[in-house]
Formats: sequence, structure tokens, C-alpha cells
Amino acid sequence: MRIRLIWKGKTRDERLRALQDDYARRIAHFAELRIEEIPGRQTRRERKKGLANAERVLLEKAGSGRKVALDERGREWTSRELATWMRERALEGTREVAFLVGEPEGFSSAFREQADVLLALSRMTLTRDWARTLLLEQIYRSFTIERGYPYPR
Repeated sequence: MRIRLIWKGKTRDERLRALQDDYARRIAHFAELRIEEIPGRQTRRERKKGLANAERVLLEKAGSGRKVALDERGREWTSRELATWMRERALEGTREVAFLVGEPEGFSSAFREQADVLLALSRMTLTRDWARTLLLEQIYRSFTIERGYPYPR
């Protein structure tokens, strides 16, 4: 199963970028991983129109696989629940899972309806850079949980 992380903009904090790179290398031992950073920031006016152009680009890049949008309104899973969900997708033959991270204001309701899963990493507010880093860590943790590695203990 291929995992894609698609987000807008670059991680600004170099220390967090280094952590992201480290987790990306670790994940690559278990699955094909692609991280795509797309440019663009939508205006308030575009947000009011519903599914803005930047959100359309995210959906187009996500393709036909499962789409997991990080959203504060989403479900909060434990690490084990994420691991189980990932394993079930692999067993059902899902070729690709795309995790989508939007702008600080979140996704429009039209975009959220297009997602297969809305996932909240925490009820606390996280910066995009921290959310991206935490997401990578949790994906790596899900692989180690499923394989019984000591990392998650």
C-alpha cells in the first residue's frame, strides 16, 4: 500500500523538518511514501465559495485512493486504532491512502464531504508543522504496532 501525505506549503521550522525527514525514512522501510507539498493559500473570499481551487488541487492529487483529511471535527483515534485501520485498508486491497493537511483555517464543508475519513490528531490546536510531524510519527508507530516492534512501548 502506498501512503501519500499531501499538504499546502513547506514546513518552516528546520528542526521539525528534520524530524519529518527522519520519520519519512523510517516509514519507507514498511511502505512506499510520497510527501507532496503544494503551493497556494486561498483567500477568505475563495473559502466562502465552498470548494476552492486549492482544495480541488488537493483532491486531484489524492487520486482515487482513500482520502484522510486532518480536521479538528474529525474522529480522534488511539495509535492502535490507526494501526488497525491501516492494516484493514491493506487487507482489503487499498492501493493508496492519502493524508491531506489543509490550511490553518481548516477545510471547507464541501471538501470534508469528499474525504473518506476526517481525522483529528488532537483536540488541542496544533500548528501545521507540528501536525505534519505528529502525523508522520503516528503512521510510523502504526507500522511498528502491527509488526510487534518495541518502538511503540
